[in-house]
Amino acid sequence: MLKQIVRSSAAPEAIGPYSQAVRSSDIVFCSGQLPVDVTNGKIPDGISAQTRMVLRNLSEVLKSSGSSLSAVLKTTVFMIDLEQFELMNQVYREFFREDAPARSTVQVTRLPKGALIEIEAVAVANGGEE
Repeated sequence: MLKQIVRSSAAPEAIGPYSQAVRSSDIVFCSGQLPVDVTNGKIPDGISAQTRMVLRNLSEVLKSSGSSLSAVLKTTVFMIDLEQFELMNQVYREFFREDAPARSTVQVTRLPKGALIEIEAVAVANGGEE
């Protein structure tokens, strides 16, 4: 399998010319996920709620690819305000309790849709085991 496009109706659709994720062999490359609630199209208030929503969306995309959060090798976290780093970390720990992936966190000027956070990931396709 050279390239398989991954789509999940349980996560927000791509808002541009890109895929939610692409799987190649046993590696899944997830595009940055925004904190959009797929049930109503809204973004929750606050960095904690937005981090939780982003990681739920990321989990759904991974599930559609045959992977899971437990198989994530690396994440990149984009934040508007690194002063909220510890609040983000508190929620992040809820999703990555043990054997956390490698991670980079960077502050950016703006994110699409006025979001406070966006997270992208690279994972191993593992059959969706959690």
